Amino acid sequence: MTGTAVETTNKALDELFRAPDGETARRTVLCDGAMGTMLYDRGVFINRSYDELNISQPELVRAVHAEYLQAGAEIIETNTFGANAFRLERYGLRDSVRKLNLAGMRLARECVTQMREKQASEAYVAGALGPLGVRLVPHGPVSREDARETFREQVRALAEGGPGVGADLFVIETMMSMAETEEAMAAVKEEAPGLKLIVMLTVDDKGNSLDGTSAEEATRLMQLWGADAIGCNCSDGPQTVLDVIQRMRAVTKLPLAAMPNAGIPREVDGRHMYMTTPEYMAGFARKAVKAGATFLGGCCGTTPAHIRAMRHALRALGAMQEGVHAEAAVVIESTVKPPALKERSKVGAMIAAGDWITMVEIVPPKGIDCTKEIEGARMLYKLGVDVINVPDSPRASARMAAQSLCVQIQQQVGIETIIHYTCRDRNVLSIQSDLIGASSIGLKNVLCLTGDPPKMGNYPDATAVFDVDAIGLTKIVRGLNHGLDIGNNPIGGSTGFAIAVAANPGVADLDFEVRRFEAKVEAGAEFCITQPVFDLQVLEDFLRRIEGFRIPVIAGIWPLTSLKNAEFMKNDLKVRVPDQIMTRMGKASGPDAARAEGLAIAREMLAEARLLGHMMVRGVQVSAPFGKYKAAADVLGLEG
Repeated sequence: MTGTAVETTNKALDELFRAPDGETARRTVLCDGAMGTMLYDRGVFINRSYDELNISQPELVRAVHAEYLQAGAEIIETNTFGANAFRLERYGLRDSVRKLNLAGMRLARECVTQMREKQASEAYVAGALGPLGVRLVPHGPVSREDARETFREQVRALAEGGPGVGADLFVIETMMSMAETEEAMAAVKEEAPGLKLIVMLTVDDKGNSLDGTSAEEATRLMQLWGADAIGCNCSDGPQTVLDVIQRMRAVTKLPLAAMPNAGIPREVDGRHMYMTTPEYMAGFARKAVKAGATFLGGCCGTTPAHIRAMRHALRALGAMQEGVHAEAAVVIESTVKPPALKERSKVGAMIAAGDWITMVEIVPPKGIDCTKEIEGARMLYKLGVDVINVPDSPRASARMAAQSLCVQIQQQVGIETIIHYTCRDRNVLSIQSDLIGASSIGLKNVLCLTGDPPKMGNYPDATAVFDVDAIGLTKIVRGLNHGLDIGNNPIGGSTGFAIAVAANPGVADLDFEVRRFEAKVEAGAEFCITQPVFDLQVLEDFLRRIEGFRIPVIAGIWPLTSLKNAEFMKNDLKVRVPDQIMTRMGKASGPDAARAEGLAIAREMLAEARLLGHMMVRGVQVSAPFGKYKAAADVLGLEG
């Protein structure tokens, strides 16, 4: 690597570790997962030196690195966790420290270089140092001086050649005592001055280092000794690591690193298996970012599948800033101006005029025959409904494409539609193609949604994409409205969409919902459709919380059909259903009485929503459970 390239690498790494400037937070950086787990799964017994595989079976190590890079890791660690003299001596390899560390660095560097050439994306190699596997005085026979020199021997080999040839940065991980941590850090500072250093402890179930040092005191010491980022790895799994990260954040402003085990291993058919799923790790990633973590990855038991799931979660949060990330959809400069909202569609005109809008949701069929849906739309149009909403495979179920049903309704009935569009099933290339195509065939209203995960539907093993979430999708649509794709390349004109987003006023974590809603508005949202509302106080509270960035809101109304339906809304869809509503549905005697009570509740919600017009409720979307379109018309007070 040339001197200029090395300087560029150093500047890029400095950016990853920089302090927030008050306006821009640190971006989240995804690291790799376990090496040992992957090698074990490939048939390497645990009585082998995994570090020695750098020489005897380099293709195995190289393949693991490549899989993590393909999964989205931006930092990969060398396969040198145990490549120190004390650990290698157990395998008769004490004299192979330099050779094994150089080989480990070469394999990681080759993979990063190949990825950069193929994908034109950047990744970095971290020299990995683990504990020595011996006790230091006064608890053991090894002096602190010998410990430091042992670490120095390993660091010298990993850093040889400088960044771009040797390590770009160092990771000291799974440290169990502060004395050993200090010596490892000093070795890096002496042998590789100027390189960034991430230091992570492993902790007990109380969140303390295994020598009894509290997370807070350990944080103070590692900061004093010159760490560039600190954190926790390994341990008993995601929740323990998350707890420690939160404790560390309370006492430091340094970047934090969180790389847990995939839970506690269990023995299954003679093999140690880690039971934490990729989906659970994705949830951990979201929580860790909220807790302030900058560097995220995995330790024992994690695989490329876990890292890929975390990558999707981070993209959905907008925490990563990659070439295809949603940020690229922000309009920077364009000569194309979209038409005024009132000129884009009937919905846009009604919103611009402040008119009250009535919408009914029609779910696409599970097969090819949409006669029932077309006739339902025709009836509603004749009764005076303004627009039809068409969901995009709701609850991750396989149905007719929303775009197809929208076009057929508009062509055969003449009523305008709003297409729901999710990020679950498409990458950013497909998203742009679909939206450009939708505009070209006359669809002018789009509701931007993240989408339900496949595990909720009838094909739970289907692969989710989630290149972006609803916020990123909104930015993409806004860009297309300005005649630009996500790379700011012209598409020849404006797609002219009226842009809607969703909100759930009754969600448990309202602070998070409000922050996301504000981000959606900043991304370009022009009106909002809420989840079903059964408590107008909840809606009022939400409207007050979005006062400074409120856009026109369409309230969702759902006529309940049974107590079971109410329980589904409350427990599965996480919609706030007050106890009195549950009681009313529970008291209904029989299916007909339950449907009548559900209609009565829905009418009450609609009447109260109308009274909130001064608070920017501009209309209602009424769902038609189980295709009962007449019930939706009854809620709206429309008679045929």
